[in-house]
Amino acid sequence: MIAILKKEINSFFASPIAYLVIGVFLLINGLFLFIFNDDFNILNTGFADVTPFFYLAPWVFLFLIPAITMKSFADEFNTGTIELLKTKPLTDWQIVLGKFTASLLLVIIAIIPTFIYVFTVYKLGNPTGNIDFGSTIGSYIGLLFLAATYTSIGLFTSTLSKNQIVAFILGVFITFFLFFGFDAIATSFGNSSLTIQKLGINEHFKSISRGVIDTRDLIYFLSVTFFFLFITKTRLENE
Repeated sequence: MIAILKKEINSFFASPIAYLVIGVFLLINGLFLFIFNDDFNILNTGFADVTPFFYLAPWVFLFLIPAITMKSFADEFNTGTIELLKTKPLTDWQIVLGKFTASLLLVIIAIIPTFIYVFTVYKLGNPTGNIDFGSTIGSYIGLLFLAATYTSIGLFTSTLSKNQIVAFILGVFITFFLFFGFDAIATSFGNSSLTIQKLGINEHFKSISRGVIDTRDLIYFLSVTFFFLFITKTRLENE
């Protein structure tokens, strides 16, 4: 697994992919949070709060993470190197987990510079330091679990086609449906709406973002992540 992880990380940073992902993520967030005069602008909220970042980040990740993962297996299938990879002394799980960890690590590297947002709000608070650290820490934990789930979905969709663009579109579609789709469906139902909402990612992400780490939310994210990694491994076995 470590060999695959190193190979993927080197591949990311040997090409513009890693720098583009980190740069685009920070640029989009920076523009919406501090430059554009919109609902996400932290300076316009009147509160020492980074909540707008955690509203925005899942939507940015919805496009960014499938862009990271789209070549993971699609490129291997297209070039035929998947056969060479499978002849190595590696299990299918090691291959999948190696690629998953590398992609997730790149996302984490993109998240780390956003701590400057917390520091900025911390300094701008009145009085200085007037910020809800419980909610902020919970939101970052939720963002990590969200990134892991998105990454597992992106890996799976990269096994569905040799075309990276197709893999990207499928990744965006599935992550969008799991994040927002159940909320949209729930609006059509009455008393069952809350149960339907809990099937979606957004409801569990919002729950963690409140600063309360509920084991039900953690189990949900871990279960969805494992499910997509499992069917990715199954797809790899059948190739």
